[in-house]
Amino acid sequence: MLQFSATDLGNKTGDVLAAAAQAPVAITRHGKRRFVMLTTESFERYRELADPRIARRTVDIPPEEGAELAAELTRIVESDE
Repeated sequence: MLQFSATDLGNKTGDVLAAAAQAPVAITRHGKRRFVMLTTESFERYRELADPRIARRTVDIPPEEGAELAAELTRIVESDE
């Protein structure tokens, strides 16, 4: 993860925003990571992943999540035999 100091954020806002548009970036203060800047789309995706109560129709599941779900269901079924 790229990181920028709080001073960089103030002085090079455009560079920090451009980097955050591509991937989350850490913002440091006194050499320690204090904040993470990311797109709203990434934030929403992380927030959804953190909530296990999400209910979706199978047609709405993203392909990578569908593959993970199918693999886990297969593992469970095969371990019960």
